[in-house]
Amino acid sequence: MKLKMKNEFDWSAFDALTEEELVARAESDPDNPPLTEEQLKRMKRVPPSRPLRFRLGLSQEAFAERFQIPLGTLRDWEQRRKEPDAAAKAYLRVISRIPEAVMDALQRKP
Repeated sequence: MKLKMKNEFDWSAFDALTEEELVARAESDPDNPPLTEEQLKRMKRVPPSRPLRFRLGLSQEAFAERFQIPLGTLRDWEQRRKEPDAAAKAYLRVISRIPEAVMDALQRKP
């Protein structure tokens, strides 16, 4: 017999809701209202470091070394202890789009 945990979510009740009921509940939440279309358009998706690292086939140590990110910082991001700042988010976005160019640029000697 499986015991239901106190904080386990009842997905069957959620799945039974209609789309209109879901929207109404979301809009009535004063602490976390849904984002407007304008807010969604302004948001930029930042690739999380862990899936990016997996896509590149690199360990934490190799990713940190190759892209010159302190290993502790990378671990903090992946364990959600800290959020990358704006510059780090931009850097992750560039790594995601053109990793070879970033690696090449970091390896070149003046």
